[in-house]
Amino acid sequence: MSLTKRLGWGLLLAPLAACAPAYNSLVPVPPPANPPAGMQYLYGSGEGAAISAQAWNALLTYVSVRVKARPADSVVLADGASLAAPRFVPCGDKPLAAVFDVDETVMLNTGYEYHDAKTGRGFDAAAWDAWEKTGEGAVGPVPGADRGLAALRGLGVTVIFNTNRSAANADATVRAIKAAGLGDAVHGQTLYLRGDDAMGSRKDGRRATIAARFCVIAMGGDQLGDFSDLFNAGQGVAARRAATLQPPVAGLWGHGWFVLPNPVYGSGLKGGFDDVFPMDKRWAPPAQGEK
Repeated sequence: MSLTKRLGWGLLLAPLAACAPAYNSLVPVPPPANPPAGMQYLYGSGEGAAISAQAWNALLTYVSVRVKARPADSVVLADGASLAAPRFVPCGDKPLAAVFDVDETVMLNTGYEYHDAKTGRGFDAAAWDAWEKTGEGAVGPVPGADRGLAALRGLGVTVIFNTNRSAANADATVRAIKAAGLGDAVHGQTLYLRGDDAMGSRKDGRRATIAARFCVIAMGGDQLGDFSDLFNAGQGVAARRAATLQPPVAGLWGHGWFVLPNPVYGSGLKGGFDDVFPMDKRWAPPAQGEK
């Protein structure tokens, strides 16, 4: 092909290339054959259900003991504490409470995740806001949560929700919690939301407000930020993982702090090969002929 013809084709195709992103955005993307692996696990598998039920069983066992032997301190870190040297808010004579995140800790957002899986578009803030407002008919309890929360209330422990759902959608969140079989919640009393203070999605301010009124004997969440914002204070993937295993924080898991599985979204889904696979823990099959 001559240079003239190449240039001619180039001039013809250039406008089409410029329009390609817009054109591609109009082409319908075929839905995936199956949900992503993390959704299969969390929303569909017996293994995911068993881990959730296991966490709730452990939490109830722990709380039953703490109710009988009232602790001097809560499990909420005090202002100025660090993960290396944790200090906790004193209980005094405050009533007992347990604090939980909502999404994927006590309530499964099955309807939203179906929409996400079918569209393949990933998280969309506008779609999530619409879900908060209208999704109460397509939620359900995390396995074990409905029974667990009812049992906590039966022990005289106040159940409090601390979630990053929007305060603007407080009434809808109250309805969703009830629709999931998790009982009643009252905004500002047993329900705290993003926008209730000036700290945005950070939860330590709301935790401090709760701990000032209650002796918090257990906390549950699916993200480390559900226990302390210190876990998300600019640490890299490896350092953040190490922080969960250092004494005395390591002793809190299952003893006041209870984690629920969430392989679908959140702060735990980060890291490249160098973050996840240390150089001294890598392997490849031996070359042919080697032993």
